[in-house]
Formats: sequence, C-alpha cells, structure tokens
Amino acid sequence: MNQVDYLRISLIDRCNFNCQYCMPEGAEIDYILKQNLLTDEELLTLIREIFIPVGFRRFRLTGGEPLLRPNVVKLVSQIAQLPETEDLAMTTNGFLLADLAEDLYQAGLRRINISLDSLEPATFDRIAGKAGRSRWPQVWAGIQAAHRVGFDPLKLNVVVIPGVNDGEVLDLAALTIERQWHVRFIEFMPIGNGDLFDGCGWVPSAQLRQQICDRWGLVESRVTGAGPADIFQIPGAKGTLGFISQMSECFCDRCNRMRLSADGWLRPCLLNEAGQIDLKAALRSGVPLAELREKVRQLLGLKPEINFKQRESGTAAGIYTRTMSQIGG
Repeated sequence: MNQVDYLRISLIDRCNFNCQYCMPEGAEIDYILKQNLLTDEELLTLIREIFIPVGFRRFRLTGGEPLLRPNVVKLVSQIAQLPETEDLAMTTNGFLLADLAEDLYQAGLRRINISLDSLEPATFDRIAGKAGRSRWPQVWAGIQAAHRVGFDPLKLNVVVIPGVNDGEVLDLAALTIERQWHVRFIEFMPIGNGDLFDGCGWVPSAQLRQQICDRWGLVESRVTGAGPADIFQIPGAKGTLGFISQMSECFCDRCNRMRLSADGWLRPCLLNEAGQIDLKAALRSGVPLAELREKVRQLLGLKPEINFKQRESGTAAGIYTRTMSQIGG
C-alpha cells in the first residue's frame, strides 16, 4: 500500500456539462446549497490544520466543474503558497479555461487534466449532454491556452464508451506523437448511469493498448505518474498514453488518495464510503482540531481495508446510484 498523501478536493458539485458518464440526462440532482459548501476559509483551515499535519502534501482541485467556484484563482494561489504544498493540480472540462489559464498558472497551478472525450464536435456534444451551440471549440481553445501558458504535464482524459467514442482511440492517441501531451484512456465506470452502463459496458484497457500497438507499436514509458494510470508511449512520441483500468485491473493496492467533497465529507475511496467523516459539521460545531486530526489518522489507518471492489452498492445490480459530480471527481 502506497503512502496516502494525495487529496482530491471537490470545490463545487455543480457543472456546466451533463456528461453521460457523470450526470446522465434526466437525472435528478440534489445540489448542495451554497451555505452547505465549505467556505474558502474552512477549506484552507482543513488543509493547514488537518491534512498537512497528517501527511498530505499533494492536492488536486476537482468538481463538478472547479472553474465555476467563485474566486477560484485566489483559492489556487492560497493553496499553492502553503510551504508544505508539494504539488497542486486541477481537473476541469476546459470550457472556461481559455480565459483563466494564464491567471491560474500565475497563481501557482502547474498541472492540469482536461476532459476531451472526442475530437468530433457532434460526438463531443452528445457525450457532454448540452443542447444548443457546440461546446467543442471552446474546450479546444482552453486546451490550446493551457498548452500556450506552459502547463506541464497537460493531460487529456478520455472516458471510453463503447459505441460512442471508442472508434476515435487511434486519433486521440495520435495527439501525443507531435505534442508533449499525455492522453489517458479511462474505463467507463457504473456511477449513477446504470442504464447506459448495462447497455454498453466498458472497453478493457488491454484491448485499447493492443489496438494502438497494432498501429504504431507501444512501449512502457520512462515517464511515471503518481496516480493509478499505467503509462506507455508510442515509439518516438513526445507525449505519453495512460490507461486507467479500474474495471478490468483493480489498482486498489496502489491507491494513494482520499477525497474531500464540496460539503466537507472526507471519503477514503471513490466508490466506498465506509468510515467517511463529516469534517464540515465537526468544524462548524467546534470540535477541537486535534480531535479531527486524530479521526483522520484513524481513517488513514483503515484505508488499506477500504476499496472499490468491496464497495457497498445502492442497488441489487451493483450500480452506484450517485453521480460522479456528487462524489467529487
């Protein structure tokens, strides 16, 4: 078991997309009321007084869509300036990034993951679930802006959905040949989308690797990541290819992270809430910080026993009923 030193922080549960694999069309979402979100001050207190003292040094800001959070650039700066912060990253859908990339970089953000599930605007918009004006051009502009200001690594996340975008795997992989970009293929998970998942399932990473290998060849990359991705490279390519295989190749024994939801719940696993702690309620009720630190230490001790494969299901079919945006990225 790796040292657990990586915290994914959801800044907001709302999103300006309704992606099929995250917030399926027609899903009834009970959004967190503004007064129930962690304030900036509360979040910074938890980072400084709880998470850093128990060993967290790396932080990733997620959502929902984190760029919807008011004053997000200032918050990024405050976290980046903490002397104990060794790494600060963000995952975004990129829609608002073109106007914010420079400010975020100047605030101290250096690593960014952007969702790019298709290079075809029509397919992209189908997955994103928003009618009207196409969103693909603005997301692509955000990716170009992030590249231009110097984000490195710049990672592109692709959730592979059979029958929807699995035919674009080679085109997406080709983005890494001439650019120092890192494309990561993610197996489709059953999170709040039981009907869609039951209808199409997922494409195993091994199948994607073989497809790419048959076209160009594939070698293990010297570039390694801190997360669950297995990293490969097309021979001679500037960038890399990552494969996150949570369905076909359980990586729970390598997990080094916990998740803090936008309303202050600390969870040890994406799909297993055993042992979760309501830090916001404890903070607002005046529980001593030393007591909260001890509770978090105890949960860290339980982490090896809490994993994806042992998750408690909300349905008999084994499909998790909450959406990804509610869980927190």
